[in-house]
Amino acid sequence: MEGFSNMGEMTAKAALPACPVETTLTLIGDKWKVLILRDLMPGTKRFSELKKSVGNVSQKVLTAQLRAMEENGLVHREVYAEVPPRVEYSLTELGKSLKPILDSMWAWGEDYKKQQELADA
Repeated sequence: MEGFSNMGEMTAKAALPACPVETTLTLIGDKWKVLILRDLMPGTKRFSELKKSVGNVSQKVLTAQLRAMEENGLVHREVYAEVPPRVEYSLTELGKSLKPILDSMWAWGEDYKKQQELADA
């Protein structure tokens, strides 16, 4: 946390929880944010592609989640001056740094599913 570019950023960063786990959950603890991260890990996507890949999320919620992730430095939004306008989303380096967390979640989910299958057999 080097300098602060404006007072709003300083207030937001100063308000982060003391616990690092809680800080991480504050940034990615929402179901949609984790799925957005998952779907942007391979590379850039347009809004419509994200809406399809993320699943049953409304346009309003997806827009709000992407804006929050952009404000937190996890997602980059690129707007192209075309008709019709084209907007693409990609992960920043900070967003990409969450890959080990998503990989761990994937592995844990796979193990859990296998355990449930064995328990049901």
